[in-house]
Amino acid sequence: MEHRLAELEVRLNLTEELVEALNLTVYRQQQQIDLLQQQLRHLYRQIQEAPPAVEKRGADQEIPPHY
Repeated sequence: MEHRLAELEVRLNLTEELVEALNLTVYRQQQQIDLLQQQLRHLYRQIQEAPPAVEKRGADQEIPPHY
């Protein structure tokens, strides 16, 4: 009986360590997600504030090579 109890205590300790490691991983991933979202918002604002792009000429509006 004591052997089973000791085995359960070892498993519990390992499980607690695993949960702590997973929590740390989730925390770090959330930090990365937050940073990426902030960067994406910044890029989106830059695109919105940028002047409109010059329209490209279509194939039928190309300048002949002799010009």
